[in-house]
Amino acid sequence: MDLVARRSLGRQFGWLWAAYAVSAYGSGLGFGAFPLIAVLVLHSSPLQVSVLSAVGPAVGALIALPLGPWVEFRRKRPVMITMDLARFAVMMTIPVAYAFGRLGFVQLLVVSAVIAAAKIAFNAASGAYLKALVRPEDLLVANARFESTNWSSIAVGPPLGGAAIGLFGPVTTVVADALSYLLSALGVTAIRGREEHPQRTDKHRVRAGELFDGWRHLLAHPGLRALYLNQLLVSGLIMATEPLLAVLLLRQLGFPPWQYGLAFAAPCLGGLIGSRLAGRVVARYGQHRILRTVGTLRAVWLIGLAFVQPGVAGLATVIAIELAIIISMSLYNPVLATYRLEHTPKDRVARTLSAWSISSSAAIAVLSALGGLLADATSPRTAITVAGLLILGSPLLLPRHQDSPLTPELAVATAHAQPQATDASHEAK
Repeated sequence: MDLVARRSLGRQFGWLWAAYAVSAYGSGLGFGAFPLIAVLVLHSSPLQVSVLSAVGPAVGALIALPLGPWVEFRRKRPVMITMDLARFAVMMTIPVAYAFGRLGFVQLLVVSAVIAAAKIAFNAASGAYLKALVRPEDLLVANARFESTNWSSIAVGPPLGGAAIGLFGPVTTVVADALSYLLSALGVTAIRGREEHPQRTDKHRVRAGELFDGWRHLLAHPGLRALYLNQLLVSGLIMATEPLLAVLLLRQLGFPPWQYGLAFAAPCLGGLIGSRLAGRVVARYGQHRILRTVGTLRAVWLIGLAFVQPGVAGLATVIAIELAIIISMSLYNPVLATYRLEHTPKDRVARTLSAWSISSSAAIAVLSALGGLLADATSPRTAITVAGLLILGSPLLLPRHQDSPLTPELAVATAHAQPQATDASHEAK
């Protein structure tokens, strides 16, 4: 298995991985930059910080809604490059506004929304491109490498970002994050080889019904439906606690920014452990058992953040809890991503991934807003406690039965059946 994990997946994948890595490390440096700017520069309230985490992804999801079909029937590399350049341009407006003393809360909201929309489109394009780029048996290896890179970037980035903020000012990491998108665009540009233009199954332009094809596929497939609903709840609750924890640690418990960064960076080394174990444990125990077992384990730790105290003991508590969450997530995520690609027809990958991302952004937005309202009415600690209790019910949504991977015959049948269903729904209307 080690030899399998280390084998080359080709030069083209190498460039895609490099582009992902530079972007991930830039985002690691900028981890939590917007909440930090809101708290330390704009002196925002807990409700405003939660609104920042909620409204940006929500508006971004609305903007991204028509992008799924648009991405599906276009070459994926130009889409990825365009989204990277868009993120670079919009993020650079923050340091410019800060330099002229014009930075405001509304601008943070707008930038957050554009970033969210561009991220959804980029991820949809890159997921579809990955499925075409590597062999089916290499999908888990490729996803595990992306997962490992993601967590290692968060392990390294936040401490360096915290130090950079202390030395050079609060928008330093935003500049680094913006430049990383520019370098990512260059990396995707370096990928050689002709990419075939996707062919539509009909000659009509994108119809309104096609906007929802991704959701139709997710909800019609029993295994994907269960994993989709579970992921919405788990990711939404975990992300909803991030701005609340920022207020709790930075303002109420008096953690300096470098400790705040360390509390999230050190546990990310656990991401290297989980992602490297993914191939081994799936080979030994099977994909279904890992999704069930590890999907349950990742939900039991969040409640511990409600008991964080000031000082070294509090810092150690956050690190231990985050370590347990991250090991579970880094093992679970590449298995989930591989399952999702295996059970999605080739001509619906972009729309399915787009629908998944839009729903995740909406869930994060709603739960973050509710968490902010609860924290404003009570306290951040109370809101974190409620999130920790709610997430304990998420394993009930995990699939109970094992599904077979999508066969070529079933993929063809699904590809023909879904357009017919869409046409029938239009006729019924």
